Amino acid sequence: MTIRDTAEEWEVRATSTPFTGAKTSVRTDRVVMPDGSVTGRDYQVHPGSVAVLALDDEDRVLLINQYRHPVRHRLWEIPAGLLDVPGENPLHAAQRELYEEAHVKAEDWRVLTDVYTTPGGCDEAVRIFLARTLSAADGERFAAEDEETDMEHARVPVEELVRRVLAGDVHNNCLVVGVLSLVAARSGDGLDALRPAEAPWPARPFTA
Repeated sequence: MTIRDTAEEWEVRATSTPFTGAKTSVRTDRVVMPDGSVTGRDYQVHPGSVAVLALDDEDRVLLINQYRHPVRHRLWEIPAGLLDVPGENPLHAAQRELYEEAHVKAEDWRVLTDVYTTPGGCDEAVRIFLARTLSAADGERFAAEDEETDMEHARVPVEELVRRVLAGDVHNNCLVVGVLSLVAARSGDGLDALRPAEAPWPARPFTA
């Protein structure tokens, strides 16, 4: 048996979009089940996201802290953002987010992992990159808006972050998945064996 997710699509008899927001929408599909019955499935339609685990020369991860209204928390996170443009190259989007949220650039980029955040209720796919060889970005800082105007920054050692994850002190999915994937990659074939930064991403196909 090969442990690998496979693409599959069950028949949809009808679909509607009862809500459309600025960035996402809610869709209702009438889906045919294996026994022939038809059941409604409501889910959020999402453009997809990228996130960046930026690792400096002192083995610290660059973190940001900002308010997240749906969960009523300030969360420690890694830089991340939406794929706002259909077909956008996720590497370019990740480089943009690292610049905008941390005013940092990186010379070495790899794909750390790809995840569906909540596949039972949302089609969001996230590509998490590993960025190394960090330095200050050129030019002026990006003008922050909304929650980002209140953003804090920190650099935290990897070992400390793992302890915080396992203690339940941090909850952002990209941070949790990213830092544990980093540790797993190191204990396996090593970081240089990770996929190249422009590896195919079937969940969100893109142009070069």
